[in-house]
Amino acid sequence: MTSSRTKTQEFLDVSRTFEPDCMNWQAPVVWDHASGAEIWDVDGKHYIDWTSGVLVANVGHAHPLLAKALAGQAARLLNTFDFPTPERLLLAETVVKAAPAHLDKVIFLTTGSEAMDAAMRLAKRFTGKFEIVSFWGSFHGRTFGPMSLSGIPKIRRNYGPLVPGTILAPYPYCYRCPFDKTHPQCDLFCLGFLDQLVGVESSGSLAAVIVEPYQGTAGFVFPPPGWLKKLEAWAKGQGLLFILDEVQSSFGRTGKMWALEHEGLEPDILVLGKGIGSGAPIAALVTRSSIISCLERGEMSSTLGGNPLSSAGALAVFEIIEKEGLVDKAARTGAYLKGKLLALKDKHEWIGDVRGMGLVYGIEFVLDRGTKAPAPDLAKDVVLRCVERGLMVGKLGLHGNVMRVAPPLVITSDLIDRSVAILDGVLSDVR
Repeated sequence: MTSSRTKTQEFLDVSRTFEPDCMNWQAPVVWDHASGAEIWDVDGKHYIDWTSGVLVANVGHAHPLLAKALAGQAARLLNTFDFPTPERLLLAETVVKAAPAHLDKVIFLTTGSEAMDAAMRLAKRFTGKFEIVSFWGSFHGRTFGPMSLSGIPKIRRNYGPLVPGTILAPYPYCYRCPFDKTHPQCDLFCLGFLDQLVGVESSGSLAAVIVEPYQGTAGFVFPPPGWLKKLEAWAKGQGLLFILDEVQSSFGRTGKMWALEHEGLEPDILVLGKGIGSGAPIAALVTRSSIISCLERGEMSSTLGGNPLSSAGALAVFEIIEKEGLVDKAARTGAYLKGKLLALKDKHEWIGDVRGMGLVYGIEFVLDRGTKAPAPDLAKDVVLRCVERGLMVGKLGLHGNVMRVAPPLVITSDLIDRSVAILDGVLSDVR
């Protein structure tokens, strides 16, 4: 008797049997292969991708040049630990030359969490102090150090004492201002509140401020123009290192190579990840010689950081971005996509807010625009219906009510039109 069960059902049974139920919720799809901004599952069903994995596949899935670079390197050399290789050294030169001019040293790590942990250690080592200011709604990784800096309660809860010295401050989530103020009339009240907060909570051992150009996990929350630059000035006025977490906002995602370019930021430490490898596991910490020279030989390294395979992949990513003009493309197609999303907001009352730039947007679902009551169940239903109709999306946010819109930078206008039509149809059906 022939089984009527799909391959997806069979694989999901394997997952339920052998994997713990502690990873992020996703629609029940088992990916098989992908190309550009399109995905096929193990049963051959086709999807348009609005996830980029999790803002990783900036150059698109299975880009031929990236695949060729990885395959060629895998056949030649995989790991040397700290012994230098041509691939790592060429990548170091490439990253430093592409980064802001005041940053002249880079060290490679494996994940964004590892790189964030390294940034924390470097800041404390350089300043001789231990307190770090981070923000409500922030997410910097799941290892213990970055987790301690994260401002999302469910990330921190039930783990006992965290790394001491974290001071959490309000982030300008203007759609849901914790002070019930309105921008620009507020005159960036939350930034002025920092002085009071630090005055009460600091023990006098402030080392650094760490911030994301936009908060991804909190629901793609973007600060108002000028806030980041004023935060940078505040940090430097306090004598603190300014650490910018661009793990998910870099490599063209916001329509600039680095999100810092939008306001001319000059971080003391820049942390990169995700898009740098576009699937190859690599992250980086970029800083100044005058800061990282405080470390002695052997104080910072990584077993797999900057390995030849990932370095070759990252070099290919730089080449692809330049050859295909993906940064400018993200700005152009992002503006086109934003217009479509705003039109959906005008049409569908369930959409309370659309925010973003380049090719990263959050669609916040609410039960009522007047009260802004979050609609997490609706968001989940919309995600499942979109996936059923061939649009791969996910949800996140402090209230679980924000749809993630972050397609690979190679997405075409035609795919945007088709994907927006799917979302429009779903929203029309849930009235």
